Amino acid sequence: MIRALLAALLALVATIAPAAAQDAGRFVTIAAAPSVNIVAPRVTIWLPPGYDAGRQRYGVVYMHDGQNLFDRKRSSYDKVWAADRSVLRLVAAHRIAPVIIVGIDQPGEARYRQYFPKRLYAMASPGLQADIDSSAKGPLTGDAYLRFLTDELKPLIDRSYRTRTDAAHTAVIGSSMGGLISCYAFVERPQVFGRAGCVSTHWPLTFGLKLLPGDERPALWKAYLTQHLSKPAGRRLWMDHGDQTLDASYPPFQALIDADLVALGWRKGRDFESRAYPGAAHEENAWAARMDDILGWLLR
Repeated sequence: MIRALLAALLALVATIAPAAAQDAGRFVTIAAAPSVNIVAPRVTIWLPPGYDAGRQRYGVVYMHDGQNLFDRKRSSYDKVWAADRSVLRLVAAHRIAPVIIVGIDQPGEARYRQYFPKRLYAMASPGLQADIDSSAKGPLTGDAYLRFLTDELKPLIDRSYRTRTDAAHTAVIGSSMGGLISCYAFVERPQVFGRAGCVSTHWPLTFGLKLLPGDERPALWKAYLTQHLSKPAGRRLWMDHGDQTLDASYPPFQALIDADLVALGWRKGRDFESRAYPGAAHEENAWAARMDDILGWLLR
């Protein structure tokens, strides 16, 4: 009788374990996503629960700094955004529909160069360009990275998985310099990215963190957005910052960006959101703590 009970228990565990794993979704890794634009990056794809058993199509969220999204063992700082867990919570609460997450690894020392918006560099004065060059320590490749995202990676994901390919169901999210390139992708490719999350965005562009009299950066951002940001047309832009560590320098810049958006006809709460998180620092745990806010607003 004991043997029979043990056998029944083992059989039950065998049936429950795969279901439990499936309930958390599953990961697929592309060791080196092919590209003629950038050095082939590692890409991690998270497929939500039910993907393998169903036929429905899913929106896609593209996220930078892929090392720091899911697995603490791969994280640069032993902490992660836990983006997949945020989606699970929001779906369970019926706040969003399930989505696929695509995390693109950053290139280490070349991260600043790869996430820098090249068009802003072209619009900057020689003095500001020199400051950017000093930080970059090499050629800027933001436009090449954007071509990789839109012309190589997205078509690959759309061919390989059941995605909803339109801009309304395609988001791009990143933090710090990743927030900068997310904004750039949103502005430069409105037909591709209908949602963007710019988290603790490095609006200062360089390591000159204070706004000083005669600073050209407010006018640079205003000119760039005025010339290149199209009308909302149903798109959504999320922006935020904390007030500790590096984030302490961002509020003055964010206030100017907010004002520029309003002047261009973007309505806060409908077309864009801009939130401050008192006590939050510039790090992954802080970003993980507000992932539900970010995804809940962008994908609602």
